[in-house]
Amino acid sequence: MAERIIWTIKAKNELTDILQYWIHRNKSNTFSLKLNTLIEDQLNLILEFPKTGRITDIPGVYKYLFYYEFIDDSLYVLTVRHGSQNPKTLELK
Repeated sequence: MAERIIWTIKAKNELTDILQYWIHRNKSNTFSLKLNTLIEDQLNLILEFPKTGRITDIPGVYKYLFYYEFIDDSLYVLTVRHGSQNPKTLELK
């Protein structure tokens, strides 16, 4: 079982951009805080139950997909994308 979550720089920047987008769009940080908590909860669930997600993504966090991999005792978050984005543009690293 994995013990910690490590965000790649790419994934952390993407998450920051997503949260900033919602702050700007809603003129409030309320939704961004809620979304961030949901994301943390989902990733912690994956830590506890590694086979919960599909092979490369976590469905259902406001249509955002999290691509990750397990290496040793860590869950590495590789990238964050909205489900409506063109899958042909996916770059994991």
